[in-house]
Amino acid sequence: MSEVFAFTAIGLIARWGEVFPRWVPFLRGRRVPTEVAVIPAAVGATVLTLLFTVLFIASEIRGTTIRGDDLPAGSPGQAMSWEAAWFYLCYAPLLLWGPLLAVLTVAYGKRRRAAEKVPAAA
Repeated sequence: MSEVFAFTAIGLIARWGEVFPRWVPFLRGRRVPTEVAVIPAAVGATVLTLLFTVLFIASEIRGTTIRGDDLPAGSPGQAMSWEAAWFYLCYAPLLLWGPLLAVLTVAYGKRRRAAEKVPAAA
């Protein structure tokens, strides 16, 4: 399921995020309403930021897992070794997913609103 949501983020930069593709029945060739893409993307960016950033930081400070269990002895979050470095290196993209999705959402919204203001060529 996460792959489906991640793939929809590509719609914020791809052509099919502005105009429905031919294979979409009843909507093919029509413009995608800006709000249809911006609102879910903004909600998703907020949820991802809260989920991965706030919960991760809170669990690190408390020394627990996200579920609230104590970290097991020798877990990457406790060890100061190459395992800990590898753990944080692998986790870093998750921390950036929400904020980067927010940047894409704002850019998409600005681009689409600017395109709506430009009169169509006759």
